[in-house]
Amino acid sequence: MSNTQSVTAVAKYIRMSPHKIRRVLDQIRGRSYQEALMILEFLPYDAGGPIWQVIHSAAANAKHNSGLDKKKLIIDKVFADEGPKLKRIRPRAQGRAYKILKPTCHITVVMKAID
Repeated sequence: MSNTQSVTAVAKYIRMSPHKIRRVLDQIRGRSYQEALMILEFLPYDAGGPIWQVIHSAAANAKHNSGLDKKKLIIDKVFADEGPKLKRIRPRAQGRAYKILKPTCHITVVMKAID
């Protein structure tokens, strides 16, 4: 039985819809660290930027805190949860106001080392 360590990184209050983030997360779930970075580099979605940062942070945590090699890391779990919504109003005719909800999300990446 092998003893696998896992490391976590979380990015909170990302100003993007969790639905759009999850579309990209589904592409990299279960991939190796280097393969995930390559996929994110060439995807045409803006969600790739914040996800790329979180994956880099998780790899840095693995190297600095646990002494793990970045080349042996795989993405074990990755998910995006809803954050609070920024509430804004849009003025409309005759004194009315329409509500605008700007979504935020929290991205969590859990990586583990393979032997």
